Amino acid sequence: MSGEFLNQWVKIDRHGSKLPHWQQADCMQFVTFRLKDSVPQLKLNAWKEARNHWLRLHPKPWDALSLKEYKLRFTQPFEAWLDKGYGACILNRSTNRDKLSVILMNDHYARTIFESWVIMPNHVHLLFKPKTPVPQLIKSWKGISAREMGHGSIWQRNYRDTLIRSEAHFFAVVRYIRRNPAPLAENTFTLWESDRAQAIE
Repeated sequence: MSGEFLNQWVKIDRHGSKLPHWQQADCMQFVTFRLKDSVPQLKLNAWKEARNHWLRLHPKPWDALSLKEYKLRFTQPFEAWLDKGYGACILNRSTNRDKLSVILMNDHYARTIFESWVIMPNHVHLLFKPKTPVPQLIKSWKGISAREMGHGSIWQRNYRDTLIRSEAHFFAVVRYIRRNPAPLAENTFTLWESDRAQAIE
């Protein structure tokens, strides 16, 4: 099981310039991608400016204190905006969520191993162990789903990802994904969990 988590002694593949992405062999990933209109542009621009300034002062790899500060200043506010349900929220419609669900599960075991995911009204959280480079997976899922839903260009270009550091981190992410839709009506989200994730209380 330890091979599934971030190993400081194993090479990390880095890609992307504006929003750097890390991938490491068999390490599990927590990925979030969102619809284009899910965060108001003015809020997003201010967030990006503050984040870019902070990143210049705090280059990776981060210690625990820097990671905690990043989450408090950037991750938590961003997640709160997503959960407010800005935008058209086309994933509110079960037909659109069903299309995306089928696309994701077609790759389960073939190109990735999912542990948990949730499709929210305007964003998606995924916890998985990739068998294919993550950028290829995300590009494929976004492209196919946009065509299937017939809405043209619907997804924000980039995505956010985190390498899973430990079993405790894995448990925390499973719980986070499970709790994310708690305030929503049942018919406005789709949650999927592996047997392993379901066993986590």
